[in-house]
Amino acid sequence: MLDALPVAALLLAPVPGEHGELRDALYVAHNASARTYAASRFPPGSVPPWTGPVPLFERFPSLVGTAVSRMLADAFRLRAPQGPERVEWVMNTRSGPVRINDEVRVAPCGDHVLLTWERGDRLHMASAAQRLVRTCWAEWNLGDHGVEPSRGFRQVLGLADDVAVPALLDLATAATSDSLPALYQTLYDVILRKYTAECELRLDSNSERTFRMVAEPVRIAPGGPVWAVRAVFIDVTSDRRRREAAQHSASEARREHERVVAVAEIADALREAVLPHFQDELDAFGLEAAAVYRPDAREAGVGGDWYKARELPDGRLLIALGDARGHGLEAATLMAKLRYALAGLAYTEDPVERLTQWLNEVACADGDESTATAVIARYHPERSLLRWTCAGHPRPVLVRGGRATQLPAPDGGPGISLGVLPEVTYNAAETPLEVDDIVLMYSDGLIERRPTDPDQDMDRFLEAAERCCAEVAPGAGHAGLQNYVERLVARLDGPHRTDDATLLALRRIGTR
Repeated sequence: MLDALPVAALLLAPVPGEHGELRDALYVAHNASARTYAASRFPPGSVPPWTGPVPLFERFPSLVGTAVSRMLADAFRLRAPQGPERVEWVMNTRSGPVRINDEVRVAPCGDHVLLTWERGDRLHMASAAQRLVRTCWAEWNLGDHGVEPSRGFRQVLGLADDVAVPALLDLATAATSDSLPALYQTLYDVILRKYTAECELRLDSNSERTFRMVAEPVRIAPGGPVWAVRAVFIDVTSDRRRREAAQHSASEARREHERVVAVAEIADALREAVLPHFQDELDAFGLEAAAVYRPDAREAGVGGDWYKARELPDGRLLIALGDARGHGLEAATLMAKLRYALAGLAYTEDPVERLTQWLNEVACADGDESTATAVIARYHPERSLLRWTCAGHPRPVLVRGGRATQLPAPDGGPGISLGVLPEVTYNAAETPLEVDDIVLMYSDGLIERRPTDPDQDMDRFLEAAERCCAEVAPGAGHAGLQNYVERLVARLDGPHRTDDATLLALRRIGTR
């Protein structure tokens, strides 16, 4: 009769104590399923063979501290079945310890006690798997309205332990109103159209979570009526939130891309409007000019650097290079204001000292953040003379005969930056130019390498200017000068740069 049982079983004979309590239990028989279980769990020869009745806890000492002792005592005392309970213990074998994890039941059997068990790890792992991946399932019988849920059904769906598993109609009642249309369509497809269908579902009891319900019809015979609905519920809340976050990020990225494109288009138009391209425009003044502009790549291709060379009504030439505070369009806006303001002021034919003072007043009136540096010069072609002022900007460099030197500061030193203090006066320096002299005006972004010393930056610039001359002398014409300045910028530029870099070169080619 023991072998007829589908689970592993031991027949135990109770050994009562003096007061009628259970003192021990003799292991007197087992069935074929128990032998199959032992063969699958223990290595061959690792457990001594059973030869006859033996005390259970003598045969398996590790069971003493488990629920088996209590279950045997209760079944003997109460004459009622006990369990199932999950029992975990370690069996010491000749090959080493073996962990046992089973679902155990104990029941009275005449004068004996029957102990049965089955693999509990599968049930436990199934429950753990549902919890880990937040998945559960159930089958609803349409005829008797019965429900067969998985062990983790309540836990995954957020239902209290004392709440009955909802019937199919109760599931619709428990769903949030926005989930009902999709749920009804899914049940219609499964029950009436006999399709596998799915929908997203939220319950009033756990409305913060979103579940994907995948349901299929259950039929006894192919082509027959649907007797039940089988469904799997998967918690997709995290996936949905990640998807929404990804969609939000993608939307933000598109908007940022559109903004960058728009800024870049504005920057291109603004750069073309304010930064001149030199060819032979200055030949009439006995000069050639070339320029290279490298915007800060992080700021949409335009910044606060600017330069200008323009003929004045008195036959002289206005030359200037400046650097407005900041980056991006704000700096470019300030740069454009100062550049056009200087162009208008220059028509007064006042000396450069006065022009610089007026430009400072314009910057001061524009606001506290409107500061800039600049070198402002007027070239007198009849005397081959460059008169220039410096407002907080690096002083120009003169390249003569292959040697590069920084021009001496005006009397009193360089003036302060534009826009810092009103009513500031500036002094001008005069630099006579010889044929083939090259004057280099530049922004600090070209030479600065933080955190090096400014004097070291200047020494590096002078050395680069001389080396470029020594390697290939600046050729004749605008193209030769342009080639020289591009080689010089390429030597100085690099990943260390954190600002716009601008270089403007003037070369005297004769006297008008």
